[in-house]
Amino acid sequence: MSASKHLDWFGTFRLGLVQIAIGGIAVLMDSTINRVMVVELGMAAILPGLLMGIYYAVQLARPRLGYGSDVGGRRTVLIVGGILVLALGATGAAAATLLMASHLKLGIAAAAVAFTMVGIGSGAAGTTLLVLAAKKAAPHRRGPTASILWIMMILGFVLSSIIAGNLLDPFSLERLVWVVALISAGGVVLTLLGIWGVERDGLPDSAEDADSDDHKAPQQPFFEALREVWAEPVARIFTVFVFVSMLAYSAQDLILEPFAAKVFAMTVGETTKLTAQEKSGALMGMILVGLLCRGDRFGRLSSLRFWCVVGCLMSATALSGLAVGGAVGTAWPLKLNIFLLGLGNGAFAIAAVGSMMNYASEGRAAREGVRMGIWGAAQGVAMGVGKFSGAAGVDATGLASSATALPYQTVFVTEAVLFVTAAIIALRLAAVRTPSAEPEASDDPAAPTGGRTQTKTVKRSTLPAGSV
Repeated sequence: MSASKHLDWFGTFRLGLVQIAIGGIAVLMDSTINRVMVVELGMAAILPGLLMGIYYAVQLARPRLGYGSDVGGRRTVLIVGGILVLALGATGAAAATLLMASHLKLGIAAAAVAFTMVGIGSGAAGTTLLVLAAKKAAPHRRGPTASILWIMMILGFVLSSIIAGNLLDPFSLERLVWVVALISAGGVVLTLLGIWGVERDGLPDSAEDADSDDHKAPQQPFFEALREVWAEPVARIFTVFVFVSMLAYSAQDLILEPFAAKVFAMTVGETTKLTAQEKSGALMGMILVGLLCRGDRFGRLSSLRFWCVVGCLMSATALSGLAVGGAVGTAWPLKLNIFLLGLGNGAFAIAAVGSMMNYASEGRAAREGVRMGIWGAAQGVAMGVGKFSGAAGVDATGLASSATALPYQTVFVTEAVLFVTAAIIALRLAAVRTPSAEPEASDDPAAPTGGRTQTKTVKRSTLPAGSV
């Protein structure tokens, strides 16, 4: 990597290798291992559900993990260490599944430990990677950088599923352990290739940074740093935005295919293709936002804030369409509706991640890891609550009504309301942030042009029009 302060495109794709590793290992937990426990071992679906609950609960540790990256400064060590813990946890989860076949209680206990390791490892590596990308990426490249990192994580999902699918036949529990171990080892190798030298052995980006409070402030205790960050209006409101939007984003994950099967009489193959349709739309939305949010060449369309709002409203519209489709039935253009849902979700997701990278550098210096950790925790908890609530909402409504579509329509409408709420919160963020921003940092022509802060410990990022 060059001695330049900012990350170049080659460096960005190298960091993306770490995302491939994280996605490729983590996806085995809620897909392959989940299926083996339920189908091959004949266990109740609640068991893998509870184990995934442990994974999401551990995400609450992300603020502390982010604080560790602020204090230590050597983020490469935390990323590599996180991947090692993730790899060992995933392999341990596969071994625990094997153990369940002969010693059920011992296997479940081992799986609980393994899923805890998976949560800690992915949290440490993922949070620290985003902090490093936020510090290294030039402001006008944060949108495209977020797109690249997110798309490469999805690529990790796909590659890992293909490799595991080909290697697991003929299936045995012993073979499962070796395949997961192989993919985990490959993830460690990819991480080393991707991260080595990017941080330049933990040295400051410049002599100016070396003398700044960026490298002094983290000596405060964790809870004091956490209170400082939570006292920042932007950090606090953005946390609410992340939680509400990700709650809406994830609630349909477990019910979309059953909805298509029961209401539109689709086969397993057809609903699987429907999911592919959604992911295709999401990828297109991600690529679109990544291409547009490069500097200010496209005006308002280059604003991540704009796409946070528009992506949420597009998703809300598509979810409302699904609710209407439940009433119309097979005449409804379901495939187009699902594609548009993916498009809105993808646009919103990239804008939200890009926003995280921008906002991480706002406020008191040397708190990027704590901020990213808080938002990562909000995202992880919202994902867990959203998936559970969506499925539970369908079950609960189904008990009160014999109508096939009504339980799904209820959840879809609730998600749409949540997305509209998230869009309103995103607009509120602009109103809170604008008065304290630097004159040249705002993408709002009507923003005030107040003076600069004189406090050395407060760092404002100079953001282009493509920023949130």
